[in-house]
Amino acid sequence: MSPLEPLSPDRGVDLYLTDREAELAEGTLKSYRYKLNQFVEWCDSEDIDNLNGLTGRNLLEFKQSRAEDLNSVSLKGQLDTLRSFIKFCESVDAVEPDLHNKILSPTLTQGDRERDVLIESEQAQIILQHLARFNYASLHHTLLTLLWRCGARSGTVRSFDVEDYDRENERIRAKHRDGTPLKNQHRGERLIALSPDTCSVLNDYLDYNRHDVTDERGRNPLLTTRFGRISRSTIRETCYRWTHPCQYNGGSCPHGHDVDSCNAISGPSKAPSVCPSSRSPHAWRRGAITHHLTEDVPVEVVSDRMNVSPDVLEAHYDRRSEEVKVEQRREFLQNL
Repeated sequence: MSPLEPLSPDRGVDLYLTDREAELAEGTLKSYRYKLNQFVEWCDSEDIDNLNGLTGRNLLEFKQSRAEDLNSVSLKGQLDTLRSFIKFCESVDAVEPDLHNKILSPTLTQGDRERDVLIESEQAQIILQHLARFNYASLHHTLLTLLWRCGARSGTVRSFDVEDYDRENERIRAKHRDGTPLKNQHRGERLIALSPDTCSVLNDYLDYNRHDVTDERGRNPLLTTRFGRISRSTIRETCYRWTHPCQYNGGSCPHGHDVDSCNAISGPSKAPSVCPSSRSPHAWRRGAITHHLTEDVPVEVVSDRMNVSPDVLEAHYDRRSEEVKVEQRREFLQNL
């Protein structure tokens, strides 16, 4: 084991965020800095000026201190960020090996997860990059690309027909029809602009991988299996499956399970949703909306694109921290 090298908490955070700059969006970096600054301030209050002496008990005391001010979802987010930071510190010989495993995040209830859990932009990018490399333009890659880039409800993505996609103008139309209704019916109809890279995935899926089938109404579904239009259960299972960390992080399980025998991914009774890390289609939508807002897309644009009123967006979808919001307002005002 290499000898530990002195490193202060604030310098450690600077090194960690600098190391992550190339792979994280600016809004995500700001969120990470805020969360880790809470840890730096706590270390200062406890006279911890060198990470070398950090212990599991210190980390537990920090967790208990933050639990007084945060709900379980926010606390989990902060501890997950801290865990990643401590793992980085292990790699630069600043803390004892395996210290990150002593950070125990709270277990969320199903209600907590449905209400507040979202796909973080970093996770979505890792999943989509993995699929682009190993399952390019597959049904799963195309489905998750549309869910993330459009921020649409799963029912909206399921409703798309081949004819709704305009290759030339790089957009797709959401339309309320019998058999594939939109949640807000005709008020949910809209044109959704697509980025060139999203269109590249969609074009290659249509040209090479789409099953050329019709549905029971004789329509040409955009997303298909060999049985017809993609089902709601397939959408759910795809979202659950690809948010299992073992699917894209080299096969290791952060929950300590044996991947070969885990009933979330193997065996006759497999149930993708039982993995603690699995996320529903709505978590993808919530994450996409929060990502757009964090990237300074105006609320009105997000509201129209994702077909959600500003009031509902504020109450149920926007999961930016207050610190991210205030820094965005500051930048906006400085640019006036």
